[in-house]
Amino acid sequence: MKKEIFKVLISDFVEKKLPQIYERDISVPLNSNKIISIIGARRVGKTYFLFSLIQKLREKKENNRIVYINFEDDRLFPLTLPDMNSFVEAYYELYPQNKFKTVYFFFDEIQIVEKWEMFVRRIYDGEKCKIFITGSSSKLLSKEVATSLRGRTITYEIFPYSFKEYLSLKGVSYDYYSSSNRAKIVNLYKKYFRWSAYPELITQNEIEKNKIVNEYLNLIIYKDIVERYNISNLFLVKYLINFFLSNTANLMSITKIYNDIKSQGIKVSKDSIFQYLEYLEDAFVLFSVKISSKNLREIQRNPRKIYCIDNALTDAVSIENNLGRKFENLVFLELRRRGLEISYFKKATEVDFIFRENKKIRLVNAAYSMFDKATREREIKSLIEGMEYFNIKDSYLITDNYEEKIIIGKNTVNILPFWKWTLVEN
Repeated sequence: MKKEIFKVLISDFVEKKLPQIYERDISVPLNSNKIISIIGARRVGKTYFLFSLIQKLREKKENNRIVYINFEDDRLFPLTLPDMNSFVEAYYELYPQNKFKTVYFFFDEIQIVEKWEMFVRRIYDGEKCKIFITGSSSKLLSKEVATSLRGRTITYEIFPYSFKEYLSLKGVSYDYYSSSNRAKIVNLYKKYFRWSAYPELITQNEIEKNKIVNEYLNLIIYKDIVERYNISNLFLVKYLINFFLSNTANLMSITKIYNDIKSQGIKVSKDSIFQYLEYLEDAFVLFSVKISSKNLREIQRNPRKIYCIDNALTDAVSIENNLGRKFENLVFLELRRRGLEISYFKKATEVDFIFRENKKIRLVNAAYSMFDKATREREIKSLIEGMEYFNIKDSYLITDNYEEKIIIGKNTVNILPFWKWTLVEN
């Protein structure tokens, strides 16, 4: 039965005309000897990114050598590991002439199938094929999967649109030296910051945007958390999601959350709160950033900072429109897109982001506005302290739309507007 369903899905896709596709600023090899894993949150454009790769292949290869399967297709439910062999049989029964040619298999949301990595490893080793997989779970990066696939994978993360991708989508070049084009860039940046970078939301009006964001939240709650981990305490899941999203870019203490919940008469353990946060991170909804330290106890003792995949989710659950925290979240996401391991640094003062790039320590602060004198002094002071501590000579302060270079002794603080910072090469 499953084989016949696979045949229908395969045949339909071979004949299918692909939808309009916008290029993403992500370079993925089409003929790598590795399994290509594309991971990211729901609705960030993983499927359309696969379609963009398929479109490029169709320009050079026969359509019937390129197959796409969405494992969330209800016609395949329930799908188990033994059923997966039906896919291979179905494909080669349809196209036996391709048995000794290189074929391209694209598997979307493959984490639905338990022990899927065993199937992927087998066809990778046994068939002449290139394999591309996507998943809405960071468990595609887990040690167990890495061990099972024995280093056969290269992983790429996809996020909602970066500002550069957003400009390309709007047909605006990156040239900020032209006065007229610079005005377009700044105008689009303001829309990008205030709205959302989710592909589906960019063109929606306010009413539709709110409806779609609420649907996203329901998907996260029910599909990524409740169903995936068989959780019965729905109230606690919703409470914690609202709490975490409402506190985007804030320091977060599990003990404080635990005490707040307990004071309301709700039974919960600290371990459960840690577990639910891990589930949300696994689904790429939230990211927790730890303090920078070589001391494990210090890392465990200090609170984490929480960031979210898109400001639209924060807007959906919070009545407070805190532009400063939303802006910091925007800067975090831009750094995260670059695949950086990010921490925050704190001694007498706090630096928002510290990371290594090209073997060098980088310090970055985010400040929406520089008009307040106290804010300006605080942000610069923390970067100076960080530069002196790590013995480095320059740092960055990212703002909404302010630019300046400040030199204090041997230290330089480069103040750049967000839109320019994302467009410069270095």
